[in-house]
Amino acid sequence: MNPTIAYLPPKKINSFYPPQRTMMGPGPSEIAPRVLAAMSLPCIGYLDPIFVEMMDELKSLLRYVYQTDNPLTFPASGPGSVGMEMCFVNMVAPGDKVIVCRNGVFGGRMIENVERCGGIPVIVEDNWGEPVDPNKLEDALKKNPDTKVVAFVLAETSTGCMSDAKTLVEIAHRYGALTIVDAVTQLTGAPLFVDAWNIDAIYSGSQKCLSCTPGLSPVSFSERVVELVKNRKRKSQSWFMDLELVLGYWGNTNRTYHHTAPTNGLYALHEALLLVREEGLENSWARHNRHYLAFKAGIEAMGLEYLVKEEYRLPQMNAVKVPEGIDEAKVRKTLLTEFNLEIGAGLGPLAGKIWRFGLMGYSAKSENVMLCLSALGSVLLDLGYPIHLGHPEAAAHQSYAEQHAAEAARKKIKVA
Repeated sequence: MNPTIAYLPPKKINSFYPPQRTMMGPGPSEIAPRVLAAMSLPCIGYLDPIFVEMMDELKSLLRYVYQTDNPLTFPASGPGSVGMEMCFVNMVAPGDKVIVCRNGVFGGRMIENVERCGGIPVIVEDNWGEPVDPNKLEDALKKNPDTKVVAFVLAETSTGCMSDAKTLVEIAHRYGALTIVDAVTQLTGAPLFVDAWNIDAIYSGSQKCLSCTPGLSPVSFSERVVELVKNRKRKSQSWFMDLELVLGYWGNTNRTYHHTAPTNGLYALHEALLLVREEGLENSWARHNRHYLAFKAGIEAMGLEYLVKEEYRLPQMNAVKVPEGIDEAKVRKTLLTEFNLEIGAGLGPLAGKIWRFGLMGYSAKSENVMLCLSALGSVLLDLGYPIHLGHPEAAAHQSYAEQHAAEAARKKIKVA
């Protein structure tokens, strides 16, 4: 006899309908309507010829946003953390020495990956909110000439700081090391040139500046990495992320089954990348910077300060210091409950000290900038922080006007 059916959920559970938030945290960003619509399309088989054709288009679109000719460029099935782990489990063998540059949370996660692969991490430390110091990297390579891989975060999401990827990769290659680069928050939000900078392995996430559903990690590997994988003497410690197996599925001919692809998520990524192509990659970078400049003008009009110096600052991830005496968690909670606006908190040693404001992808638009400045000013004023109401919004409007005038002048000169 069958056992009595038990453990029934309570009858009060209903269909889930999330609220429509204004997403201005460190991710996910808001999803464009066309991308949401793509997710609702009929599911088909992952070896269906039509689906395979779409996969080829996906790879082409990803090569465009990464600015690379790497054949092995595809979306890994999983969040950016899967893309990160895919790089390490395929490029780091037990006993390999790996230099990891840490200037925030995600450099620390790279160290964890090296250790789990049996590698030997050599850590180059920089202050949170400062870029990776190329001189420190070169000193570490001189002391460790047997280094196999150098890993660093290009756009550190925990601080909003950008490092000089081109210089760091050049130094690593000078000493014979391959490179792994975290571009989770960089891709389509700020300039990124995989081939021109000679990056060996790079990963990103679908939920940041691509404004797609979370759960996919665009990756790209150079031919140097492909050769390394083909010539290694031991299998990768991960079956799911083994590039030799994945090559059979994302390769160019005779695709073989590897895993059940997240079909509807890939539809969404295809549409998100198509939106970037239609806008133009340089225009996407310019749009993120335009709204950052307006947001910055408003933040500074409030008397607030950024964590990162302007020359190293990510336009799409703004880390702003919490004023003394202000309960940062209360500000975030009030913004969410009263204004339906989500921003991010500080992590690690920056917890309670900064807010993180995202201007990523579909969330990077003037209405979000103005709403956030107005709502933040209102909340801070209620908490006793001195703000002249309307000044932050006026500063942002002025920034937009000045940028518009400068762009009009540039176009006029170009036409002449």
